[in-house]
Amino acid sequence: MGCFSFLRPFFIGLFFSGFLLMLPAVVHPEQPKSIDANKAARWMELLERSPFPYHKPLPEKVRTPVDGIFVKFDPKPHPHVPCRRCPDWVPEGGIWKLQLDKGILRIFFAETGWRSISSFEVSGDRLQLFNDPHCSSTVGTYYWEMHEGQLTFKLIEDRCAILMRGKNLTKQPWKSCQPPNHEAATTGHWPVPPGCD
Repeated sequence: MGCFSFLRPFFIGLFFSGFLLMLPAVVHPEQPKSIDANKAARWMELLERSPFPYHKPLPEKVRTPVDGIFVKFDPKPHPHVPCRRCPDWVPEGGIWKLQLDKGILRIFFAETGWRSISSFEVSGDRLQLFNDPHCSSTVGTYYWEMHEGQLTFKLIEDRCAILMRGKNLTKQPWKSCQPPNHEAATTGHWPVPPGCD
């Protein structure tokens, strides 16, 4: 027996305690969470704002075929790295919320509270983005498709935020927060995507 053998039970207990603390993260991978109250207030503030006509006049406030609220959960495992000089629109892991409403696009990243607003116009299967404060003289053009409650963008051209806006919008489909039918809306029996609350 060594002179420190009396510490052996302590180190064994410490090892197993650390193992047990890590176990829930291994057994249950992190699921998307809802948006907390402070960040939800930032979303509500964004809903009250309108874009500034930097590049083009504001479009008429008429309903478009893409209007709605959509979310996506980016499962990127790396935590957000605080950065004051990083470009806007960087696709980070977490919940993203997008509202398209009568010519106004609003986007919100729940993990950091980052948000933006711009104008949009729809012509057939094409959507143009403009008047974004992060790239006020840039017009982004996309193909869009709505299929089974998911909105998908395909990039035609967009140089906003060193191409980050295009990468973010096209990285994965956006799930609609609109129930698929009247029965689902009434009963609440449908898989509501995380972040729609």
